[in-house]
Amino acid sequence: MLGYRFTEYIPDEKAQDQSTFDQLLNIFMQLMVITSGDVSEALQWMNSLNNQYGMTNDEYGMGDFIQDLKDKGYVTDENKPGSFEITAKAERSIRKSALEEIFGKLKKSGKGDHKTPHSGFGDEPSTDRRDYQFGDTLEQIAMTDSIRNAQINHGLNDFTLTEGDLEVNDTEYKTQTSTVLMIDISHSMILYGEDRITPAKKVAMALSELITTKYKKDTLDIIVFGNDAWQIQIKDLPYLQVGPYHTNTVAGLELALDILRRRKTKNKQIFMITDGKPTCLKQGIKYYKNSFGLDSKILNRTLNLGAQCRRLDIPVTTFMIASDPYLKQFVKKFTEVNNGNAYYSDLKGLGNLIFEDYRRNRRKNYK
Repeated sequence: MLGYRFTEYIPDEKAQDQSTFDQLLNIFMQLMVITSGDVSEALQWMNSLNNQYGMTNDEYGMGDFIQDLKDKGYVTDENKPGSFEITAKAERSIRKSALEEIFGKLKKSGKGDHKTPHSGFGDEPSTDRRDYQFGDTLEQIAMTDSIRNAQINHGLNDFTLTEGDLEVNDTEYKTQTSTVLMIDISHSMILYGEDRITPAKKVAMALSELITTKYKKDTLDIIVFGNDAWQIQIKDLPYLQVGPYHTNTVAGLELALDILRRRKTKNKQIFMITDGKPTCLKQGIKYYKNSFGLDSKILNRTLNLGAQCRRLDIPVTTFMIASDPYLKQFVKKFTEVNNGNAYYSDLKGLGNLIFEDYRRNRRKNYK
């Protein structure tokens, strides 16, 4: 084992080359997600941060930044004089920022902790590289990268090229996938001082930007669920807030199935981001609620829907952003009846998991 090697710290050249406006804009976009699109609150935070950390100087102050936001089309006060609102350009920028933050540094990997059936080799070239696998053609081999690996692994004096040195140009699959992303907006998503809704929003924005820019033939529908469930548009994501709701997982799954029934693609899947157990059902115009433990009436309805998804060949991947063993009981039971996947993720790793599962699942060809 070689241990650790330390080198001189080299600052991010990209960040150094950015103008003061661009650096402040990155912070502003982060705050817009946290404040659910409240421009005034975000600017108040910006002023507080500036007073504490000196982000501006005498040549370029916060007033200049606010004016540039208006001039460059990120905010406007035309709709409500004296009150700023973000524009469509800002909404797109927020989604792009989320995509770069969450997925920008990920590389394609063959490693994973669940099985995935593949429909065959891809037929759309991509910029990704991966290790050689049996069945890859000579045309796929990236010769420059493979020779470089051989030199690193075996030295320059006696050149040797082995199978372990080979890298190939990866391909993408042309299969189309319809995905429904369910986001829990019950009150527990901000309980105990932990903000769970902001990472969930960032993941949703990153996934939507990925699909609309790279996988344009795929579809992504986003629904939120609390006491009820309803569909939201991608442009609504920055403004999403948690409400004083219980968790009606049944309503969310029913709406997701209704949406997927109207999709004509063979590959269909549901991603569910939640931090708790189902605690609510709607019966007519009334709500049946029980927050104390796993209520059998609510649980059975939820499990029945999980089994129905399985019969329709719609896997549900549950991302549980909580580590309570009691909550894991529900996820385990639900995953068993659905034959889907479950992850018990911290907030930091949520985006990575969803990205990898989306890429793998879109290769499936459900019958």
